[in-house]
Amino acid sequence: MLCDTRRMPPSSAPAIAAAPAPAGLGRVLLDRGEQVVFATLWALLAWRIALSDNPFGPLVVLSEGAIAFFLIIRRPARGLSLRPADWVVATMATVAPLMVAPSAAPLPGMAWPGTLLVTAGMSFQIWAKFVLRRSFGIAPANRGIKVHGPYRLLRHPMYAGYLVTHVGVLLLMPSSWNVTVYAVAWAAQLLRLRAEERLLGADPAYADYAAHVRWRLVPGLY
Repeated sequence: MLCDTRRMPPSSAPAIAAAPAPAGLGRVLLDRGEQVVFATLWALLAWRIALSDNPFGPLVVLSEGAIAFFLIIRRPARGLSLRPADWVVATMATVAPLMVAPSAAPLPGMAWPGTLLVTAGMSFQIWAKFVLRRSFGIAPANRGIKVHGPYRLLRHPMYAGYLVTHVGVLLLMPSSWNVTVYAVAWAAQLLRLRAEERLLGADPAYADYAAHVRWRLVPGLY
């Protein structure tokens, strides 16, 4: 997710947002609805982790809790995608990881590598969130761009952090269910990433930024 404090000129409004974002009560309800749903699902995840015997469960709660915290404190979006498909993939990408189920033990010999990956991924995505501060959101929204911090390295550093974290979680909590959960999450995440870039694509500042920061998610690959 990309944001800036600069206001975009009217001529750079993305074509995807041809329909204006819901005004007044409608926009507030969309924003608050996201917050309530995610906070509730995070609380259920924390409850499941608390009942499990896996000692690494709290790492998952902390990682997803960072998302919940920034989602709750974020400011309302000035421009918001109204495409139902964009909302569906954004919601799936955010909610699916909350469906992980703690397994009894990590893969043999993978406790420390898994812990290292979760910690590194969590630190990277939190760094990106601190750059965004209160402009973090779930559904694709027009908030301009950020070009410093981790955004100098990748166009979507927050999602890169999620990816590293999720690989670590799979090492710590291996199960076919969790593999399926993350497969669904990442299918949606890639579609969400594309939707965000489509929304921002009409902004010349973003085109210039993308020309300088080539990689979206994984350096040298994508």
